[in-house]
Amino acid sequence: MRHLTQLYFKSIFTLILLLPCCSVYSQDNKTYPASVFPDRIILGYKGNPAISQAVNWRTDSTITNAVAAISEADPSPDFQPHAKIIKALTQPTILDGKTVLYYEVNFTDLKPATQYAYRVGNGKQWSEWFHFKTASDKPEPLSFVYFGDAQNDIRSLWSRVVRGAYSNIPKANFLIHAGDLINRSNSDYEWGEWFEAGGWINGMVPNLAAPGNHEYFTDSDKKEKVSKHWRPQFALPENGPAGLEETAYYIDYQGSRFIFLNSEEATIGRKELDKQADWFEQVVKENPNRWTIVVHHHPIFSTKKGRDNDEWRDKMEPLYRKHKVDIVLQGHDHTYGRGINMPVGQSRKKPDGPIYVVSVSGPKQYDIGLQNWMDRAASNTQLYQVITVDQNKLAFKAFTVNGDLYDAFDLNKDKAGRNTLVELSTALKMQERLELPERYQKSFKEAELKEYNERYLEYKKRKGIK
Repeated sequence: MRHLTQLYFKSIFTLILLLPCCSVYSQDNKTYPASVFPDRIILGYKGNPAISQAVNWRTDSTITNAVAAISEADPSPDFQPHAKIIKALTQPTILDGKTVLYYEVNFTDLKPATQYAYRVGNGKQWSEWFHFKTASDKPEPLSFVYFGDAQNDIRSLWSRVVRGAYSNIPKANFLIHAGDLINRSNSDYEWGEWFEAGGWINGMVPNLAAPGNHEYFTDSDKKEKVSKHWRPQFALPENGPAGLEETAYYIDYQGSRFIFLNSEEATIGRKELDKQADWFEQVVKENPNRWTIVVHHHPIFSTKKGRDNDEWRDKMEPLYRKHKVDIVLQGHDHTYGRGINMPVGQSRKKPDGPIYVVSVSGPKQYDIGLQNWMDRAASNTQLYQVITVDQNKLAFKAFTVNGDLYDAFDLNKDKAGRNTLVELSTALKMQERLELPERYQKSFKEAELKEYNERYLEYKKRKGIK
């Protein structure tokens, strides 16, 4: 009897090991092998979000019939037989010497402000049913979450950020990533960690991303190129400059225009910088929306001296002012800074340019420089930001990974389109977190510590902090 029991459990254990899984995490933390079951399911946009919704997923190379099913959502399960079947665009991709298949379907001719149910598969092996809701075709309030760099220890430590953000605002219209989603551009296991961290949230809430420097690699032709994963696994608009498809683009959503720029390409060469600047001007000139929100990886104003991107700033900052950009969301510096490019001592209630934000959501933390443009800062802190926009107000809130409100302000827009900044951070209970990360406290030389402490005292004096 004992022998039979051992044999039974051994058989069950062997069967479990042989079962295909949508996301298999190996013991050496290096592989998330594709299987016949769809995984890495993620929503995005290819067109008008009021009448379309795109989805991407992947399988192994054995699948020959990839499809998606969609129906208006219904409380009854009886909707399933009536779902429309749509054949997917297949994108074979060779990674680590193996071919995997990525798929994309763009659901079109949808109804605005309507909830839909969908699933993906091959007609036999299916994903679960997911829900999404299309945008309104009129200006209406919207909310989204913005993440700075995830980059490192994604499964272990970034997962708590994206899941905490969703718990805080489950009705977010979409998620924005300001580059450096992973550390090594073509590392499949890092992308596997990123998708595992977001899990089913990615299948329910659309993702919009700008590439960072860590999404780029030097190919065999000695040219820098975006990750081999990027275009197959994300569904993003293709309305940007030629050659920068799905890395520079814009989208209109319920009265706001979101413009995503590829700052990594811009830092590679002047030609790409000028190309994006020209395209940006065209996009903002033809903008019928009340709000303009810009997203890119490299900051216009960095959080530390010596990390400035001078050519990028010199080209784009005057354009942001000229065309009345409201807010610029950035990453790259692995600290938090929020402020305006205005002289120290001048009233900041009437910004003459955009609000600039630099943030970090992952565990990789740098030392902070406490620059003069910054009105609120954080060191050694994982954060996410929730932004709500209606016709007359943009409300910004930054939360720590613990869920504590760390920063807040409102931008009120009058009938003429002029903004008034309402500073809310001074009333927050949480003090600014400005301590150096432990590794810098140990590695900094005496002169470096002295310089930091001087900047710290200057910053506190400017803000009237005792």
